[in-house]
Amino acid sequence: MMNPKTVLRVEDFAKQFFIHEQQKVIPSSSNVNLTVESGCLTALVGPTGSGKSSVLKGIYRSYLPSEGSIFFTTSLGDTLDLAKADEHQILDLRRNEISFVTQFLHCLPRQKTEDIVAQPLISRGVKPSAAIEKARQTLDALNIPERLWGISPATFSGGEKQRVNLARGLIAKPRLLLLDEPTASLDPVTTNRVLEMIEALKHENTAILAIFHHMELVERVADQVVTLEPPVLTESILENIA
Repeated sequence: MMNPKTVLRVEDFAKQFFIHEQQKVIPSSSNVNLTVESGCLTALVGPTGSGKSSVLKGIYRSYLPSEGSIFFTTSLGDTLDLAKADEHQILDLRRNEISFVTQFLHCLPRQKTEDIVAQPLISRGVKPSAAIEKARQTLDALNIPERLWGISPATFSGGEKQRVNLARGLIAKPRLLLLDEPTASLDPVTTNRVLEMIEALKHENTAILAIFHHMELVERVADQVVTLEPPVLTESILENIA
């Protein structure tokens, strides 16, 4: 039984990729166990190649896990194994309860920046005018100049695109927030603002799982730290492939 504060519990998660042309199995992550609680941030750390991003993508179901369970407690109090959930359930959770901020911005061509940021709120039933106003406030908080709000971010710098991505991920105050290097391309001032926004979300009971490379950021915002080790191939995966 899960602790009432536990929003996410990952048990024995593993992900491997099978390269058909070479008939090889590439381990990405293995034996991952962690919990994320309401109002707390769990930081994922570890060397390059330990599978940190694969864990987040497995939880968001960009990847289907090779092994393990991913138990998520919904806002209704139901516990769902994301590793076994169907696509409709996953899409509904992405729309209403789980947000994922990656290092890359994906959006429709020619879509206005403020519309991209407002979309998660509109999807949840917020009036477009109110959603746009909240989007503008969030963009301003992340140092995106007002002259850029009404144009597509296609020509923005890497740091500007990341700030737009952060604005879109943070605006809806999800039940579970996944962050993959949220401050990687940001200047110190904007980094501080992002960390302040993360702390504010924690106070509003958002559960956060985040990847950081800089330990000073981990020390500042993390409530618990999970260190991943380089992955290994498990016997069951090798047997299934054989």
